[in-house]
Amino acid sequence: MNGAILQVGDLKQRQNFVPLPYRCVSFQPYDGAMDAEAIEHYIHSREVYRRTDIIILHNNRQEYAVVAVQRARSETLFTAVEKVEVLALPDDCVFIDDPETDPGNRSALGKTALEYHVSSQQTAIVVGAFDHVNIIHHPNPFVLRVIEVIPPEPPKLYHVVEQVLSYADLPPIALELETIDLRNLAGTVTPEAYLVPCRSGGLNDLSAPVYFLDERPKQRQNWTLLGCERSLQFHRHYYGDEPPRVEMCPRKLLKSDKKATILKCCLLEYDFEQEGNTVTVPWGTDLAMIEKALRQLFVENLRHV
Repeated sequence: MNGAILQVGDLKQRQNFVPLPYRCVSFQPYDGAMDAEAIEHYIHSREVYRRTDIIILHNNRQEYAVVAVQRARSETLFTAVEKVEVLALPDDCVFIDDPETDPGNRSALGKTALEYHVSSQQTAIVVGAFDHVNIIHHPNPFVLRVIEVIPPEPPKLYHVVEQVLSYADLPPIALELETIDLRNLAGTVTPEAYLVPCRSGGLNDLSAPVYFLDERPKQRQNWTLLGCERSLQFHRHYYGDEPPRVEMCPRKLLKSDKKATILKCCLLEYDFEQEGNTVTVPWGTDLAMIEKALRQLFVENLRHV
């Protein structure tokens, strides 16, 4: 909102509404009737601080109501209220005390709402980190499937996406991890030896001797390559041939559907690609690229819906 006057009138039906910055949220005691008419009259009779957009009313019966206010345009410290919209009454409010939740992060609030089973027709009032308060109204986070190979565990891409969601200015996004276990893929064949992309993958203990492509073994073995197209290219360069291979690339193994998905592919080097609801990032991608990919998937696409 950044100082702009909140326009009330249709907020009650909006999903995933999180007022930011959360300094615009006021948490106030109230001893009147907890119905819309009484609350509207009460709010109209008062002045509000010039940055207040959302008021959370609470009483000694641990009842809560959430109200949006449209302030009169003024640069004075306090100003009159022009319009009031009651977003939620006690039956639709869920109060959550969770000091691990960042009240300034939409995805964090969405995750907490899911963990506390807040429905998409309710409003979560969250007392989060530093005892600061915010709401997520009608929480219905977007779901992002992260497809990644294991080991190592936890998979890096999932961890990096979590990092991005901890700070990025994005809609609420909940993560759903889908793993491809390389040990299971290795178990689909019974070779004399395995060749795997690198030692850092944690594939030291398989049913046959294991060699590591990044170490460029001097002697060509009768192995089966557990690897992607890029590993096959390396093998051609090193040894001049193509061994039997078990595909491990998430992009190749993806079963196409409409789920929003992020995965990685070694054939990409400098940028991500989007096909439908799937974004593919390079192996070793950074935070900035993932944020850009998620913004395109969940923000830019929505503008054209």
